[in-house]
Amino acid sequence: MEWMLMPLKRYAQFSGRSRRKEYWMWVLFVFLAYIVLSIVDSMLGLGGGRWANSSAMSGGASYGAGFNGGLLASLFSLATLIPGLAVSVRRLHDLDRSGWWLLLAFIPLIGAIILIIWYCTAGTNGANRFGPDPLDDTPEELSKTFE
Repeated sequence: MEWMLMPLKRYAQFSGRSRRKEYWMWVLFVFLAYIVLSIVDSMLGLGGGRWANSSAMSGGASYGAGFNGGLLASLFSLATLIPGLAVSVRRLHDLDRSGWWLLLAFIPLIGAIILIIWYCTAGTNGANRFGPDPLDDTPEELSKTFE
């Protein structure tokens, strides 16, 4: 649970590095919380709920289902926007990439695929231009003495 909430403790900190575990636990936390809040919104009549879509086309059929949020889920999404952006930028920093690479998300499909691959990739070993290695257990004060 500590890893899921760490980006909230570092709410708008865009500097430094975040390891894969921190990023993916954050994604899991936001995903689960959004689903739960969507269900609660639906139960309380605040909008949102579960939707299903099925269609039969010539030669095949398709089915889709999901959740759309109401008031609580929308407020949660708004509240987690900044820490989500911050942890994404810090994750890119761990790969020794600028946070501006996050703009790849605006390229349909290909941009998202590239970002997901990068988010799954191990970070650079040792310190890089964005800070010390988050996997390094050596305290920062001690590591400065060896540089």
